[in-house]
Amino acid sequence: MAGRAFPLFLLLLALASGAGWYYWHQVLRPADAVANTDAAPAKAAPRPVAVEAAAVTVDTMERRLTAIGTLESNESVTLRPEIAGRLAVIHFREGERVAKGDPVVELDASAYRAQVAEAEARLGLSRRSAERTHELFTRRMGSASERDESIAAQEVAQAALNFARVQLAKTRIAAPFEGVLGLRRISVGAYLNPGDPLVTLDDIDPIKVDFRVPEPALPLVRTGQRIEMRLDAFPEQHFEGEIYAIAPRIDVDGRTVSLRALVPNPQGLLKPGLFARVEVVVERREGALVIPEQAIVPQAEGQAVFRVVDGKAALTMVTLGQRRAARVEVLEGLSPADMIVTAGQLKLRDGTPVKVDGAGAASN
Repeated sequence: MAGRAFPLFLLLLALASGAGWYYWHQVLRPADAVANTDAAPAKAAPRPVAVEAAAVTVDTMERRLTAIGTLESNESVTLRPEIAGRLAVIHFREGERVAKGDPVVELDASAYRAQVAEAEARLGLSRRSAERTHELFTRRMGSASERDESIAAQEVAQAALNFARVQLAKTRIAAPFEGVLGLRRISVGAYLNPGDPLVTLDDIDPIKVDFRVPEPALPLVRTGQRIEMRLDAFPEQHFEGEIYAIAPRIDVDGRTVSLRALVPNPQGLLKPGLFARVEVVVERREGALVIPEQAIVPQAEGQAVFRVVDGKAALTMVTLGQRRAARVEVLEGLSPADMIVTAGQLKLRDGTPVKVDGAGAASN
């Protein structure tokens, strides 16, 4: 009897355990879970993203053409004698500046002075002969043809004297304009023939710069436009000038147009032959809206920036203009009062909360 009661007791215990498990998980536990859920706090708001931002600035923007140029003297000449003679005097030091009319060299003038003296004597003789012939003609003792011949002889003698004086004057070679003399190629005592080179003379203040621009740029260039020029010889400096001449013909080989500008050179730093990088200012706009170039975020539809509006990032499409010195002009999409994100854009989406950190805590 006792043996059959023990299995029955185990069966009743198992049924009681099952009922208790069911009551706990299906009745008591859901109610407790609902109560706990109601008591849980609301989900925390997302933390703002640290970014760097800058205000839109108003500035002057310029549209420019770039070209390669070569410096040329404003005026340049190689001095040469027009007559033969022995070099007697050198009046200059190489590399010095001379004024217009300053003597440069002189040839031995003794032979030319003798020619002048001879021509003066012949003129005096012909003049006296013409006077006697005229007196005889007035006394009806000479013919008109004799008088005319004497007058012609006097004029020939005068022309010979003028020519001798011109030849004598050519023994003195002077500077035809103000400039800087180069390195001389002759020495005192050298015999010179007409056309032998003596020394170069260059006017380099102002100095010219010749350059070319592509044919499509022809409508954009005109005389009077400002240029900026940089040279490898002076990498830390830039020089300004002005276009004063445009070639009337297009180069059919390179499809380019030649331009020439004048650049002030009071200190004589710029030398003919130097290589120059030229920029032509073809358009100048005042009051342009300008932002840092790193603020631009490329999009499938075009270019955009993130504006900071009420503590959030607002994706804004923009139309861009000229770029210069890591800055870009905005033609449409922004106003002068806007603040734009310049670093940290990769972490942003439209509407993302942001915190402007001027110290640069965030970067792309």
